[in-house]
Amino acid sequence: MKKSIVVFLLIFVQVQAQQGGMWIPSLLQGMNEKEMKSLGMKMSVADIYDVNKSSLKDAVPHFNGGCTSEVISPKGLLLTNHHCGFDAIQTHSSLEHDYLTDGFWAYSLDQELPNEDLEVTFIVKIVDVTAQISEGTATLATEAEKQQKIKENTTTLTASYAKEAWQENKIRTFYEGNQFLLFVTETYKDVRLVGAPPSAIGKFGSDTDNWVWPRHTGDFSLFRIYADKNNRPAAYAKDNVPYTPKHFLPVSLDGVADDDFTLVFGYPGKTNEYLPAVALEQILNELNPAKIEIRDKALKVADGFMRKDPAIKIQYASKYASIANYWKKWIGESMGLKKSNAVAAKQKQEVAFQEKVSKAGKQAEYGNLLADFKTNYQAIAPYALSRDYFVEIVLRNTELLNVSYKMYQLTQLLETKGEQAFTERKANLIKGLPDFYKDFNAAVDEKVFEQLMGLYTTKSPKQYVPVPLQQASVPALTQSIYQNSKLTSYAGVQDLLSGDTQSVLAKLNQDPAYQTIKAMADVYVKEVAPKYEELALKISALQRTYMKAQLELNKGARFFPDANSTLRVTYGKVKGYDPKDATTYKSKTYLDGVLEKYIPGDYEFDVPKKLIELYETKDYGPYAEKGGMPVCFIGTNHTTGGNSGSPALDAYGNLIGLNFDRVWEGTMSDLYYDPAICRNVMVDIRYVLFIMDKYAGAKNLIDELKIVHPKHKKKK
Repeated sequence: MKKSIVVFLLIFVQVQAQQGGMWIPSLLQGMNEKEMKSLGMKMSVADIYDVNKSSLKDAVPHFNGGCTSEVISPKGLLLTNHHCGFDAIQTHSSLEHDYLTDGFWAYSLDQELPNEDLEVTFIVKIVDVTAQISEGTATLATEAEKQQKIKENTTTLTASYAKEAWQENKIRTFYEGNQFLLFVTETYKDVRLVGAPPSAIGKFGSDTDNWVWPRHTGDFSLFRIYADKNNRPAAYAKDNVPYTPKHFLPVSLDGVADDDFTLVFGYPGKTNEYLPAVALEQILNELNPAKIEIRDKALKVADGFMRKDPAIKIQYASKYASIANYWKKWIGESMGLKKSNAVAAKQKQEVAFQEKVSKAGKQAEYGNLLADFKTNYQAIAPYALSRDYFVEIVLRNTELLNVSYKMYQLTQLLETKGEQAFTERKANLIKGLPDFYKDFNAAVDEKVFEQLMGLYTTKSPKQYVPVPLQQASVPALTQSIYQNSKLTSYAGVQDLLSGDTQSVLAKLNQDPAYQTIKAMADVYVKEVAPKYEELALKISALQRTYMKAQLELNKGARFFPDANSTLRVTYGKVKGYDPKDATTYKSKTYLDGVLEKYIPGDYEFDVPKKLIELYETKDYGPYAEKGGMPVCFIGTNHTTGGNSGSPALDAYGNLIGLNFDRVWEGTMSDLYYDPAICRNVMVDIRYVLFIMDKYAGAKNLIDELKIVHPKHKKKK
């Protein structure tokens, strides 16, 4: 990549007082900093990211690879969302100790609960390595050759770049492959559960209120990082000690007001802001409707069982929440794309792009891009739809098919890697599957299977559905599988996988669940996946060139790199919005709204007795605002999945809230950001402290915090 383009990537941001974008924290100096200052920021970008001294980045670790968290005390106390800590809370729960229903609080260090496989990762530094990773790619003829060379360069630099023994190097791509950054990281693997409110607070509103404003959810949980005696990462051990952070976040009790500056720091998962119009059309008209329908049917089955049986509720609570999350997100995303007329807006941008290509004399380089996009998206359509049906039904929503697919992968390993690899994988499956079956209920899954196989056999592209399944009676197939397959229990799996290799293969091939997945997977693996990957690679190459062209032809325009689970800064203001005609949403909610939604005994809107008492007596302590108890607020920060648990910071870098959601009308911001309706949702830190203090009585945790009043200081 030419040096001029690398430099351009650092300076193309036009200084405008507007929000939107997920910016790399090491590259904020200059135009981003000016814009942030114009929005009200009082700290410097060195306070946000600095390699040589402690900065905000040192208090914001990646939480278990999927969420964000923040260190809020000098003893490694960690704050994240309730839904991010949900698996850990569920794992420690039982009918005797139901922490999901009752909450959990550790009033001393020895009461904190260890969590196997839970980890947090800090960023030590970020380095631009575009030149090293791109070296030798310019002369290669095919996209596959270029990607292979990039992979080789990445492997070499990852292994050779200087780091401490306990650190790791990770290289990520930005701007569709036009830039590469190296992250030096530290991962702590002893992370213990410290506190969690009951789900009636932490998940208040549950799936009905998910992605919706106004919101009244205390979506938080507390953990603590432990380290060895040298403050370095270590596996769980009783003699590990609380981690001493390089930086922890002071907590502001001053609250928020409209137009206050807000900075959200975290690890947004994935966005695709620069897709062509034809891609948005495919998502809107084909892919989203299919995925929404699949998850809708799965959720209705699970919900029916969970409402009747407390044990099933515990088994399926986390799984249900995970499935429902993106089901509702896709619904909102589609609505937002339609409301914003995003496809037409993209088409208009593409007309302007084509004119700029001609004016710049770049027809040979970029003139056919849009036509090539159209050709390849039309070609990939049946494969993309088939892939979504397979992934959603087999891998994500039908648990028996999921575990059956693991058996299929085991047999494929024998063919590709040999008997030793087969034997090792078999042993790992036997060892790892007890946790799966702990939360598996065959009666629930049988009904899910019947519903989803009905969709697969009738709505997935017919040419990629095995003929026997097209002709099968789905109810009869369901009954046969769930009555006769040994894969419905862990004991059955142990029996199937016992004996020598040939015995295992023979038993698997006689199992009706395995026979079904083999028919489905053979078609998917041999006919769908290879063609999908081939076309996706072509589209990826077009997208990289399209990104490069936009950067070259739109000098001075705002382009931020798509999210890719790396540390980002997004900034904005506290602000309400007008979602539709004659409707205005204010920026803050209060405890009054919790009681307004209260439905005694309801799965989603029950309210704990003690919280009602605190409300009735107005016993809010120092956390109240003009006699009311603030709960949540919204802002114009551009967030996505992965920003769950991200700290919301004020102009000085103090903690004012905890990001946990977006408004439904703006969930299309992963594909098309509209500042008029895109809002992120944050739980007010004062509500978090109120629950910790007044509800839970966890004053031991409150005493760890550094409480500040920056607005009071400003007045003085």
